[in-house]
Amino acid sequence: MSNGINHSERAHALLSASASNRWLNCTPSVRLEEQFEDKGSTYAAEGTLAHEIAELKLRKYFTEPMAQSTYTRRLNKFKKHELFQDEMLKHTDTYLDYLKEIFLSKATTPYVAVEKRVNYSAYAPEGFGTVDCVIIGGDTLHVNDFKYGKGVPVSAEDNSQLKLYALGAYLEYGFLYSFKKIHLSIVQPRLDSISEYEMSLEDLLAWGDEIKPIAEKAFKGEGDFNPGEHCKFCKAKAVCRARADHFLELDGFKKMQPPLISNDEVGQILEKGLEIESWIKALKDYALTESLKGNEVSGWKAVEGRGTRSYVDIDKAFAHLQENGIDEAILFERVPLTIPKLEKELGKKEYKSLLEEPGLVSKTPGKPTLAKASDKRKAITNEVSAEDDFK
Repeated sequence: MSNGINHSERAHALLSASASNRWLNCTPSVRLEEQFEDKGSTYAAEGTLAHEIAELKLRKYFTEPMAQSTYTRRLNKFKKHELFQDEMLKHTDTYLDYLKEIFLSKATTPYVAVEKRVNYSAYAPEGFGTVDCVIIGGDTLHVNDFKYGKGVPVSAEDNSQLKLYALGAYLEYGFLYSFKKIHLSIVQPRLDSISEYEMSLEDLLAWGDEIKPIAEKAFKGEGDFNPGEHCKFCKAKAVCRARADHFLELDGFKKMQPPLISNDEVGQILEKGLEIESWIKALKDYALTESLKGNEVSGWKAVEGRGTRSYVDIDKAFAHLQENGIDEAILFERVPLTIPKLEKELGKKEYKSLLEEPGLVSKTPGKPTLAKASDKRKAITNEVSAEDDFK
C-alpha cells in the first residue's frame, strides 16, 4: 500500500502508549522487560492483517482517492494472506461506518489522518506512537482506536493509551486547530463493542503534567515493582520476583481467627486465586520454553504431547474405502448449524429478521456464574419476594 504503514514493522517506543497502563502502575517494569525477546502470536498477526485492511478502506474513503481497480488489487493481496477470513471485511466495514458517522456529523469538512504517527515525548521521554485515525472537526479532536481482539471489551474511559495519543495529536495540531474537547473511542467489532469517552483539553493537559514524573521514573527504571492486573501482558510476568512474592505471601490469611471464613474473606481469596491461576499458566509456559532450550527446570521436563491423525488426501482415502465396499453414507454426517454459526453465515440483520422476529428462536437465561463486581452485567439472586411466593 502506498503511503501506508507496515504494522509488522512499526517501531515501538520504550514508553509505548499501548503498554502505558503497565509502566504508569509499575515504573521499573519497562527496563526489566528489555531482557526478554518480543514474541509474536497468531492473534497479533491476525490483528495486524485486519488493521491493514481497515487502513486501506479508510484511506480510500477519507484521504487517498483511488480507482476501484487499484483498491480491488490491494484488497485481493490481503485476501491471499493465510490468516485472512471473510469476516474481516464485515468487521472493518463496521469500523469505517462508525468513523463515517463522525465525519458526516460535522458542519464543515473535518481534517482526517489515517495511521498517524504522533510524538508525546514532551510528557514521556522518547514517547511516540501511531493513532489508527485522527479526526478534527469543530471544537473537537477525535482519537479513534480499532481493536480486532475478541477477549474482553476495552473501555475508552480514562484510557491511558488513547490519552497519550491525544497528547501527541495536540502537540501536532494544537497550533493549527482550536479544539477544546477530546473525544476518545475504541471500536471492537468482534465484540459488538464501541466505547466512547469525552474530556476537556484542559483536563487532558493536566493529566499529561501529572504523569511526567512517573514517566521519567519508568524511563530510568526506577521506583517500586507493583504487581496487579496490569501484569497481564508484561514479558517478565512469569519470573518477576515481586509478583511471585505477592502471590506467595499468604500470612494475612493465616491470621484469620474464626473457624469459618467470612464472605469478605471469600472474596479476597477468590481475587487472589484468579491472579495465581494466571501466574501459574505463565510459569508453565516459561518452564516449557526453558526445557525445550535444554535448560533444567527442577522437577520438570518437556515431553511429547498427544499426537493427532489426519488424512494425507481425504478424497483418495474415501475413494479407496468405497472401492473396498464401504458405503458412502457412513463417511459423512449431516449436522445442522448451531445458532451462533448460522448467525455468522447469515449476518446479524438477516438472522434477526428471518429467525428472531418471527419467533423461531427462543432464548433461555444462562446458568448463574460468578463474576467480579466490576462486571457490567446485572447481579442476580435466588431471593423470592413475599408477593412472588404467594403467587
